[in-house]
Amino acid sequence: MTDTNKIEFISLKVSEIAPNPEQPRKFFSEEAQDELTASIKENGLLQPVVVRPVDGAKAPYMLIAGERRWRSCQAAGLEVIPAKVVAGATEEQAYVLSIAENVNRADMTIMEEAGAYADLKAAGWDPKKIAKQFGKTETHITWRLGLLTLRPEVSEMVDQGAIKSNLAWHIAQLNPANQMVAAMRYVRGDFDSESDAQHFANGLKMMEQQTSLTSEKAPSAEEQEKRKKAKAKAKDGLGKAEEVLIPLLEELAEKKPEDLAVILGDDLARHLRVVGRLYAKVQMVKNLLSKAQGIQRAQAEAFNKAAVEVKQEAAAKKPEAKPEESEAVKPASKPRPAAKKAVAKPEAAKPAAKPAAKTATPAKPAVRRAPAKKAEAAAK
Repeated sequence: MTDTNKIEFISLKVSEIAPNPEQPRKFFSEEAQDELTASIKENGLLQPVVVRPVDGAKAPYMLIAGERRWRSCQAAGLEVIPAKVVAGATEEQAYVLSIAENVNRADMTIMEEAGAYADLKAAGWDPKKIAKQFGKTETHITWRLGLLTLRPEVSEMVDQGAIKSNLAWHIAQLNPANQMVAAMRYVRGDFDSESDAQHFANGLKMMEQQTSLTSEKAPSAEEQEKRKKAKAKAKDGLGKAEEVLIPLLEELAEKKPEDLAVILGDDLARHLRVVGRLYAKVQMVKNLLSKAQGIQRAQAEAFNKAAVEVKQEAAAKKPEAKPEESEAVKPASKPRPAAKKAVAKPEAAKPAAKPAAKTATPAKPAVRRAPAKKAEAAAK
């Protein structure tokens, strides 16, 4: 704020103040608002709102900071409230003041903060300048800005606190479909820790960067043999650790410090040094294994997704095949009249058979007449 800005404290009617449409905070907790309203009813407004004069507007003053207080004053029925008037402040200066008012509040959501920084960036501020203005690190600003690529559903999860900002940044690096996969799997508890979820998101990112799941060449017989030996060696080494190292550490863990001081004696320093090295290596390997697990899960997710797509494509093709078959049948059905004509010609010889059938029919009456003759003979 420049030295030309004039600041004075006066009392203003609540109706003379209008909210700032560019207010960086969009979400106001109803419960917190009710608590503030009750406090103002009891004690009055202790901290004045910050406003600036505006020309040609319905209300002569616009809020810079203190919209929650202004709302609660209205709800509490106050007609006049104390105000700090900043005259001569530009739109940008007023916006910076409103961000400074809210950015360090616990009830300002992460996405609101990110949106506020984005507005300043659009106005020409770089992350370094924003960080200096609000007492943040440049990395903090950059990571907040990185959250703006989140799809709305995931942004809502972040605002509700279901997903923390660090994990949210890793999810934001993914395409919209994978953002939803990573977010939903974390929210439903598929991971043991936030770190595991981050490794899974990173694994999905690696899958996105691959041109195709089938682009890699199949390993040669020699490579397959090397992998087999490496797997056997790792399994054997893990077995030794379970047989020797873990029991040794468990035995030491059962002792009291004063007992270890006597038992280990001069070898205590060596134990401490070796166990320290083991601890560092275990932490490093644990992190590597967690990353590997994330990649493995992401590969499985990508494979399942590809399998579903293949099934959907196959299902989509089946209905298309039926019209083709029916179309193929229709042309075949058209020449049927011609087929009948063609059949009629060779069957020209059949009339001979038909008369034969007719000559055969008189034989039936002959059979019928036989009983009649017997009846006449019986009558005589």
